[in-house]
Amino acid sequence: MHSTNRREFLKSSSTVATAATLAPWMFNAVSAQESSDRDLRVGIIGTGRGMAHANAALNAKGVLLDYVCDIDSNRLALAMKTVEGRGAKAKGVSDFRRMLDDPKLDAVFIATCNHWHAPATILACSAGKHVYVEKPGSHNAREGELMVQAARKNRRMVQMGNQRRTWPAIREAIGKLKEGVIGKVLYARCWYDADRKSIGKGKPVPVPENLDYSIWQGPAPERPYVDNLVHYNWHWRWHWGGGELANNGIHTLDVARWGLGVDYPTQISFLGGRYHFDDDQETPDTGVAVFHFGDKGCSWEVSSCLTRKEEKHSQVIFYGTEGTLHIIDPGYKILNSKGEEIGKGSGAGGEQDHIQNFLNAIKTGEPLNSEIEEGQKSTLLCHLGNISYKLGRMVRFDPETRSIVGDRDATALWGREYRPGWEPIV
Repeated sequence: MHSTNRREFLKSSSTVATAATLAPWMFNAVSAQESSDRDLRVGIIGTGRGMAHANAALNAKGVLLDYVCDIDSNRLALAMKTVEGRGAKAKGVSDFRRMLDDPKLDAVFIATCNHWHAPATILACSAGKHVYVEKPGSHNAREGELMVQAARKNRRMVQMGNQRRTWPAIREAIGKLKEGVIGKVLYARCWYDADRKSIGKGKPVPVPENLDYSIWQGPAPERPYVDNLVHYNWHWRWHWGGGELANNGIHTLDVARWGLGVDYPTQISFLGGRYHFDDDQETPDTGVAVFHFGDKGCSWEVSSCLTRKEEKHSQVIFYGTEGTLHIIDPGYKILNSKGEEIGKGSGAGGEQDHIQNFLNAIKTGEPLNSEIEEGQKSTLLCHLGNISYKLGRMVRFDPETRSIVGDRDATALWGREYRPGWEPIV
């Protein structure tokens, strides 16, 4: 981003943030039509993870599912059968831009591959639609900036799918941290483990008839189709995904940043490797990312091909001067400085309430629990961590200018190239 544009972005973003503290909601001037009692009309983009969104929308009152979209005709047919079985009269489309042309559509749910998150969000905002976008929300740091600009320019509600921001017990736990239950909070440690298998080595094959590979690639520069890419292994290729850090690290790092009460790091490092298999995966299966925030710190550890049964799955521990607070999804426990349990909490998980918060924001102006600017602060940790991993060295960041400091190679990874004609424009 040119320095002048960056200054304008930071100024407008700061103004919006200030306005948010003065009013119930930064975009409380929703239209009379949206604030009425009429049903909201929504569309789902992507029917893998998107079916959870579809079910949540169908469970909500006053919501009509008008569109279901997928570039795989087989998955689309299965999804249509499912939603029709629940009484929805949705249209099935393979190109989500068709639903954006519908003036009656209020909002879209984006559950695509990472490389489509930001471009689809920007197009939807420009078409006047509110957006619920899956984590991490962007493929690179520049796209995170553009998403925020698109939401502000078009005055749209954009919620990121880091649903722990809405889980009751997690919200309670963060509240207790703010109250000083473990004293001054100094550090957070996060980790994720799984038993993922090898993705093998893909072979070039003809694109399956049921797959619109051109739209699937969309904004990403074209690459030949291989047989171990769609529908999930794109996560482990930098061209389309962000590895486990952007796939699952975003969840715990978001909670960690929230609990620590920090925004942007000053130093970032991520060391690790692809240790378990010799295959097409480009992103690390094992490693540690460390983030320094001046007077506080945070780390995230991954072991995605070897479970660590002695540790609970996908967890965060906050370390304070008087004890520790452990996030064990979807609850928590508190230990004093002697290691004695002094409190705990539990509650519901899932995405129903997080999506309901998004729908309420559109209709009533209820504050979003993970408005896109807040969500992308956490996603930026993932992008900066991946930049550090790719370069094999620590990255320095300036929270004031929101830019990488003194590293031309790292700065070059702030954004990406786009397929001609598909560049995101706000």
